[in-house]
Amino acid sequence: MLASHKWIWITGLGAIVTIAAMFFWSYCAPHTTAAAGPLLETVTESQTGSDWRIGQPVTYETLTVFPVLSSQEASTAGFETLDTALASGTAIVAEQGDYMRRTRGGNGEQAPAISSGPQVNQLVLVNRGKRPLLLLAGEVVSGGKQDRIIGKDRIIPVGAKPLPLDVFCVEHSRWTNGGDTFAAGKTMVHPTVRAEAAVSQDQSKVWAAVRGDTAAARAQSSMSSSLAVAAPQISSQQLSHVMASAAPTEGYRSIYQSAAVGPSVENFALEVEKRFNRATSDLKGEHVVGVIVAFGGEVAWSDIFASSQLFDAYWPKLLRSYAVEALTRPGSRETVSLVDARDFLRPAIGHVREEIEPGVYRWQERNQGRETEIQLEALEPKPPLTLHWLKVLRTN
Repeated sequence: MLASHKWIWITGLGAIVTIAAMFFWSYCAPHTTAAAGPLLETVTESQTGSDWRIGQPVTYETLTVFPVLSSQEASTAGFETLDTALASGTAIVAEQGDYMRRTRGGNGEQAPAISSGPQVNQLVLVNRGKRPLLLLAGEVVSGGKQDRIIGKDRIIPVGAKPLPLDVFCVEHSRWTNGGDTFAAGKTMVHPTVRAEAAVSQDQSKVWAAVRGDTAAARAQSSMSSSLAVAAPQISSQQLSHVMASAAPTEGYRSIYQSAAVGPSVENFALEVEKRFNRATSDLKGEHVVGVIVAFGGEVAWSDIFASSQLFDAYWPKLLRSYAVEALTRPGSRETVSLVDARDFLRPAIGHVREEIEPGVYRWQERNQGRETEIQLEALEPKPPLTLHWLKVLRTN
């Protein structure tokens, strides 16, 4: 072979190898797209095993809310919320020992005794409806000897016998007869209290959170560590005073209804709601199924549901609970990024604690560092469906 021909052959082979390598790289290597403008606002969260996407953040004062979007819309019409069921009478919540169940024949048969009298941390729940009942930790039921909050996410099946319901008290002073049964509180306690119920499951810590003890400690720590931090708009003293003065009649709901605190919470919530609606008004082929929430410069909470229908049902009271939390935390000029929200959405990989009611639900809790993740999965109808996914950054 002539030297010139050999050189041409080597050069041609090198070109072919180079082209092949470029072709392989273009198809097999990970793709990255330069983020610009609105494209930065939605990111596929493949690490969660779902199609959740993070929408454009909404910020007002010290609260930032990231909409969680999904192109899939699960059917959740077969489940009933607690507020709806209590309002319609298809669910009954009562003090222990105060409920007489009537059979379908109306013969006045008494349900098996669960307790001889009222108990602070247990009520009786009966689902008389035609759909399974969804309960979320932190929901308020109002009445009885004192207002209570649901202690844990769970599902109550259709036709279940009267069952003991684990709850926590959010009124430290009242123990009077406010009626035998409970009504829908249409309220969710703010995240600091809700975390103590759902994660710590400790009555004394729930009371401390309602009084604002943990908020005060957090404010003091933040104020001492940064000159850029402002005092909370609602102090722990204000919160405690409202609870103490109104507890005999109103309970936790007094936070929203009092002249001292209520207008601040409602105005704050309405402004966030207006901005949130504007940010999510032009979605194409996607639905809002949840939110990731940041207070100041810290991503601290998420509530994500299986459908936009469930999210819409809970959103009004969730939003007001976030508003209370934001107003009772010290102000900070720090901001959070899309990357912060995306990192918070990543599933925890710690030890799993699990509870199962066969054929009804599976409840799982994972802890990793300061993060706790709780997932409630409906086992019927099949395939299993994650109705609610909660993640919280614990403050202690």
